[in-house]
Amino acid sequence: MHKYGAHIFHTDRREVWDYVNSFAEFNRYTNCPVANYKGTLYNLPFNMNTFTKIWSDVITPEDARKRISEQASEMSGRIPQNLEEQAISLVGRDIYDRLIKGYTEKQWGRPCSELPASIIKRLPVRLIFDNNYFNDAYQGIPIGGYTQIIEKMLSGSDIQLNTDFFEDKEKWLSCADKVIYTGTIDKFFDYQFGELEYRSLRFETEKLPSQNYQGNAVINYTDAETSYTRIIEHKHFEPENKSTMDLQNTVITREYSATWNQGDEPYYAVNDEKKSSLYTKYKTLADNQDKVIFGGILGMYKYFDMDDTILAAWELAKKLF
Repeated sequence: MHKYGAHIFHTDRREVWDYVNSFAEFNRYTNCPVANYKGTLYNLPFNMNTFTKIWSDVITPEDARKRISEQASEMSGRIPQNLEEQAISLVGRDIYDRLIKGYTEKQWGRPCSELPASIIKRLPVRLIFDNNYFNDAYQGIPIGGYTQIIEKMLSGSDIQLNTDFFEDKEKWLSCADKVIYTGTIDKFFDYQFGELEYRSLRFETEKLPSQNYQGNAVINYTDAETSYTRIIEHKHFEPENKSTMDLQNTVITREYSATWNQGDEPYYAVNDEKKSSLYTKYKTLADNQDKVIFGGILGMYKYFDMDDTILAAWELAKKLF
């Protein structure tokens, strides 16, 4: 089970792929999410399957290209000032309204017209019938889960769990020549410039008396009326596992985006212009630290895919050693 939401490993870097495969065998799972908009299903990412479903008179790739161009023309000559305008300029009004607006506003907890255009710098538009979400050359799920990878990476290390760094901060800072800190950077510096903003997630997991609940690992709910953003059905991440697939029950998880408050689990940074400017102040303090190195999503206040995390760690290791 993916306790903290769906994590599909994907990368274009062969050295990263070889590295993770040294810890576990990966299956050939391909991420093909489906969008549910008010009971109608659409393939993601946006491709010919999506376009022919949305527009009944669109048959060919040229038909799709023209329709998207026609709808995006409402932004002609204008520079997008927010996420809504940016999305419409890329894919037009119909796709934005059905597959982007509701999902994005649930995810970020604010209207798309108040979100920066930079969040959607580009949207994947494929004029082919291909539901593979990622363009990367390598993709899969570790057979048996990710825990084995972490266990092997940490083999031989001293590990302390359920430990609050801030309950004895000076002790932990004095126990080594270098400390790599991956918690929230603003808390490390006692919020002296104010709080950064994060989004959290909430999960509801349920075991159901069904062999196959939704027929896919990930289904996104893109309308505003459905309170959760997606449902994950875990068994579909390992379709080759016949003993699990044949079980007459299944486990699903509903995922909700949530406002973050101190004490909650922070999942990703809200990187708008105001908060990015605030982070810059904290980064200046961090850069002046001799002992402490700030890393990860929370320490660097940016989003990382798993392969990006590995690459960032390698670069850091080169600098340190």
